[in-house]
Amino acid sequence: MDVVDEYTGHVEPGGPAARRTLDALTITKISVGPMDNNAYLLVCRNTREALLIDAANDPERLSDLIGHGDDRPTLRTIVTTHQHQDHWGALGAVAGAYGANTIAHEEDAGPLPVPPDEYVTQGDTIPVGDCVLEVIHLRGHTPGSVALLYRDPGGHGHLFTGDSLFPGGVGRTTSPENFTSLINDVSSRIFDRLPDDTWFYPGHGDDSTLGEERSKLDEWRKRGW
Repeated sequence: MDVVDEYTGHVEPGGPAARRTLDALTITKISVGPMDNNAYLLVCRNTREALLIDAANDPERLSDLIGHGDDRPTLRTIVTTHQHQDHWGALGAVAGAYGANTIAHEEDAGPLPVPPDEYVTQGDTIPVGDCVLEVIHLRGHTPGSVALLYRDPGGHGHLFTGDSLFPGGVGRTTSPENFTSLINDVSSRIFDRLPDDTWFYPGHGDDSTLGEERSKLDEWRKRGW
């Protein structure tokens, strides 16, 4: 697996992974599957314990990302951000191969191919070795969508948003009520709480920052998507 260390937030389908190295954690992004899904491997630099966000597709490619040598990290946890199949196509294979603990919100657990070992909701925390992720429940794209926040002690926040927030708008919803729920949660639980330098990592496509998107919130709300 080719991994580039000049992280820009952009990866290509079938191309190399991109790694960002923080003081205590590395974040490696890869595109998998026919829908250009992003999967993120987080590794604690001290303990070498790892967490995978969305085992979306291509189990062999995800296995190559984790590595095959004696120095590979230990995959402890897989978090599924929401119930849509393009985000869990490789969940059963990867969880089975590594014996990883699987986590999701209870309201999105039904369609998953393996029952979650643990349910999480708003305000819960998930360890990645010595590091901690905070769970943010964002209702609207699906009932149990979650985002994960890492507060880097040496820098800015890193937020993994699944399909609830993208550069240019919130995720797809199927009714006005669901859109209102999602835009309200994204506003109150993300933009009202976190600073502009928070970098966010969506379930598809390129990354952005909250500062880059903040001025567009009223526009999103008015257009209804």
